Amino acid sequence: MEDTHVSLAHGNGGRYMRELITEIFARHLANPCLHTDTDAAVLPWNSADGELAFTTDSFTVQPIEFPGGNIGSLAVHGTTNDLAVAGAVPKYLSLGVLLEEGLEFAVLERVVLGIAAAAREVGVVVAAGDTKVVRRGEGGGIYLNTSGIGVKNPALRIGIEKIRAGDALLVSGPIGDHGIAVMLAREQFGMRGDLQSDAASVLPLTLALAKLPGLRFMRDPTRGGLATVAHEIVHGTGLGIVLSEDQVPVRDSVRSVCEMLGYDPYFLACEGRVVTVVAADQADRALAMLRALPSGRDAAVIGHVQEQPARLVLKTSIGGERVIEELEDDPLPRIC
Repeated sequence: MEDTHVSLAHGNGGRYMRELITEIFARHLANPCLHTDTDAAVLPWNSADGELAFTTDSFTVQPIEFPGGNIGSLAVHGTTNDLAVAGAVPKYLSLGVLLEEGLEFAVLERVVLGIAAAAREVGVVVAAGDTKVVRRGEGGGIYLNTSGIGVKNPALRIGIEKIRAGDALLVSGPIGDHGIAVMLAREQFGMRGDLQSDAASVLPLTLALAKLPGLRFMRDPTRGGLATVAHEIVHGTGLGIVLSEDQVPVRDSVRSVCEMLGYDPYFLACEGRVVTVVAADQADRALAMLRALPSGRDAAVIGHVQEQPARLVLKTSIGGERVIEELEDDPLPRIC
């Protein structure tokens, strides 16, 4: 890592963030529980119901409220989704709240209502919390930190190390909705649209997929989007990923904004999608499972794992190929 100061790019989920985590945090904090290729750790003891999974996350989204949710509902969904894609059922959350002087109580109450509604939907309890206030101008209105505990069936063994050449990749719905919805809500480009964030619980999707014998891996494509999850697989396995442009679901409205402003939908954040890898002979069954659920009705098989070369390749709709490099610049900071 050659940089001498932290930049926004170190929080975008791409190469700089991977290097930051590996070369500073993991180097000094290494222990058997700390896995830098997952968002939730399975702890080395069991509860009466199964293994305990633990995760933590922070949320700084701007604006605080956006079409389809707010920072409160996003925090609950983001944290519980990290547990869900690790194969766990979320049970408890902690809530750390950093308030900026001058925040309207009406906004704060809407955020807390979003937390409460999302927690009821997922079935988790906010069991502990803390509140701090900083002076005006020292924060973004409100920042949240949430930690989550869930219970995982010890018989479910999934992870990046389970992926094999020939496996199929699926995504549970259209990509990029959250990134574009938040960007439009900022009105920094003078654009308006009716697109909503996809922020939602993925637990129904992961519970269905957990029944699949050929399930290898699940991940929610948040910061850095679908392409960053694919690059994690490439780095973690030494295998290649081939995506089919014709099969990756992208809404027309998202595609139009990306074309106008120069964004790549493959790098845009999603907050209610699952990227999953399954054995090739299980792809059709996995797709049927996802499409049977309301949140997975637009699911698609989008590509496959190949032996070599170890890179991410997009087969374009006109018959060509495009190598998708790792994300470096941060296209949309403060997105989650």
